[in-house]
Amino acid sequence: MSWGRAPVVLLGGGATLLLSFLWMPALLPVASRLLLLPRALLSMASGSPPLPSPGSGYVPGSVSAAFVTCPNEKVAKEIARAVVEKRLAACVNLIPQITSIYEWKGKIEEDSEVLMMIKTQSSLVPALTEFVRSVHPYEVAEVIALPVEQGNPPYLHWVRQVTESGSDSGPAP
Repeated sequence: MSWGRAPVVLLGGGATLLLSFLWMPALLPVASRLLLLPRALLSMASGSPPLPSPGSGYVPGSVSAAFVTCPNEKVAKEIARAVVEKRLAACVNLIPQITSIYEWKGKIEEDSEVLMMIKTQSSLVPALTEFVRSVHPYEVAEVIALPVEQGNPPYLHWVRQVTESGSDSGPAP
């Protein structure tokens, strides 16, 4: 759909109303996408805290999945073990042999890397990021985190419990 400039025509009465109805179908796809925004994003935009999911006690967004790329499996395992030992993460999955294509210092690069998927409390993401930056071999380490809107309530509870108290009373992932 093109959103180019249209001529401005001043119309009166019914013609203005008719034109506004003609534009409505063009706006419906945009409006319907707004309905798909996660509840947590909408509550953040409104300034109110997210509400617990009905029946689970889980507050959407209180757990995050963080992603870190590493040059090889040895580095990824060392960082993964350290963040779990320091209780900055409950669990880290290592996904080997990903291909990353990116621009670095004006040149397009392509590298084989290992992707770490780290489950943690959202409140721990800044400390996790700082720790990864301090031990990672890259000049600029990738650390990005996405809030978890929904999931298996016992697992999400376990992530919070392990990263808060350190007691591993939940199921192993």
